[in-house]
Amino acid sequence: MLAIKLQRVGKKHQPSYRFVVAEKRSKMAGPPVEDLGSYNPFTKTSSLNKDRVSYWIKMGAQPTVSVHNLLIEQKMVTGTKVAVKMNKPEAKVAEAKTPKAVNETAAAPETKASIEPAAPSEDAPSTTPAA
Repeated sequence: MLAIKLQRVGKKHQPSYRFVVAEKRSKMAGPPVEDLGSYNPFTKTSSLNKDRVSYWIKMGAQPTVSVHNLLIEQKMVTGTKVAVKMNKPEAKVAEAKTPKAVNETAAAPETKASIEPAAPSEDAPSTTPAA
């Protein structure tokens, strides 16, 4: 299935994007089927070949969510914008609350006491048989 995607080009920290038609599951660095235009996120300018975009949409190419929203801004597609959902990394709350050094010092006396056997008292009778 074909999709209209954004392909990142440009230097580090200076992204620029190309609108391309490519296989939906292909790598972003792979060769696209066709180049449709460009988009600069800093200046918010885009240049599109409107005839080719409408052709590929008629042929069944599905725009990604970001491209769909950009096409709505350019008034090439009618409809409402779609919310872009991104996964947030999980916060490491449990480790932040209990520092590792405190846990090790608190646990050390308990493990030491549980490993050593209790010393027999003098009043208690001996359980070992006399020879």
